[in-house]
Amino acid sequence: MHLHVLGICGTFMGGLAALAREAGHRVTGCDANVYPPMSGQLAALGIELIEGYDAGQLKLRPDVFVVGNVVTRGNALMEAVLDAGQPYTSGPQWLAGHVLAGRHVLAVAGTHGKTGTTSMLARILDAAGRAPGFLVGGVPLDFGVSARLGAADAPFVIEADEYDTAFFDKRSKFVHYRPRTAILNNLEFDHADIFDDLAAIERQFHHLVRTVPHSGRLVVNARDEALQRVLAMGCWSEVQRFGGRKEEPGMLRARGEPHAFDVLRGGLKVARVDWSLLGEHNQLNALAAIGAAEHVGVAAEVAAAALARFRNVRRRLELRGEAAGVAVYDDFAHHPTAMRTTLDGLRRRVGQARILVAFEPRSNTMKLGAMKAQLPWALEEADLAFCHSGGLGWDASAALAPLGQRAAVEATVPDLVARIVAAARPGDHVVCMSNGAFGGIHEKLLAALAAAGPARTAAG
Repeated sequence: MHLHVLGICGTFMGGLAALAREAGHRVTGCDANVYPPMSGQLAALGIELIEGYDAGQLKLRPDVFVVGNVVTRGNALMEAVLDAGQPYTSGPQWLAGHVLAGRHVLAVAGTHGKTGTTSMLARILDAAGRAPGFLVGGVPLDFGVSARLGAADAPFVIEADEYDTAFFDKRSKFVHYRPRTAILNNLEFDHADIFDDLAAIERQFHHLVRTVPHSGRLVVNARDEALQRVLAMGCWSEVQRFGGRKEEPGMLRARGEPHAFDVLRGGLKVARVDWSLLGEHNQLNALAAIGAAEHVGVAAEVAAAALARFRNVRRRLELRGEAAGVAVYDDFAHHPTAMRTTLDGLRRRVGQARILVAFEPRSNTMKLGAMKAQLPWALEEADLAFCHSGGLGWDASAALAPLGQRAAVEATVPDLVARIVAAARPGDHVVCMSNGAFGGIHEKLLAALAAAGPARTAAG
């Protein structure tokens, strides 16, 4: 089968393309901007990439056009596909029919932590000898790739996104996956471009709950009120709760220090995790992964041993380098809650050292300004905050005014780099937060810091 994938450089569609290629299909693809790192990964697999969506791509004559949700009506290639009556399908629908069918699917849903939890769960199953397949919205360092088929009869772990499926299918992607095990990690308002309010997202999560069979398992964050409302709409499967504040029968809880914690069930220790990750959010992600792994027969102590060797995911507080005594990190956080959680974890690690944050409100939700009022709260642990305001339709300076002199706003990445370099001093930690490439700010910062280092030392 020949697939032509529209929007191939997105993490989901790129992972799908990699799975199709691994399964022996011929795969080609296109995107408005054929960009790294996905472009490099796909090219290494022998997948032909085409820049843009010109109608001439009909001449490729694929068996099916697989359409990503970045593609809209008015797209030249999509209009040609429709006019010519060519076969097309959405990415989630193709995946469900050609990869997930007949397998035990473990889906990881939630506003935050999907990528990390999916990676933890895949690592646990792999360490337990289950040879799982997976599709992750990032690159787990333990595997070096974002997707693989795994053994044909093995479980398949998938990051289950609530974003819409395609221009012709406005349901959330995850309703296509039909999981037997589903993690509901947390739920907040997001994706303001397609959801009117939190209740609309809760309804989509309940559509996911409706697809889990009676013999399946829902692994649910007991602290999250929105998820309790989702379950109250109706639940027909076993529920394993985790993270509750109080001891309850069957509840999975964590107790201990940041780098080492006991896993408790009903107050009794069932395992211990010793690892390098920081933050309570990572502990909750680990509990969710342990609860899901148990549903496919992996004991908690086996899962804990695997997590002790878990190496996290690229772009999750990833140290990109150090120059002039300043450490520069890359982080994917783009929702205010995720930003705050990441900075809280870093603060626990660095103590009184200064934390400088460079961020761009790049997600559709942030571009609309739907959460701008939460930014000062998200940045409380930062000593200084630097915002890239290019392309925004709202006043970033006004939104950050509660931070006073701790905040600076620049419209271009070079100007932002200059402001950060002027403010930074040895011993600082600079965290760059974005769900995009951020104009290569990490490399530019490191280069500028290295160049300014000797002058700063002489001036000091």
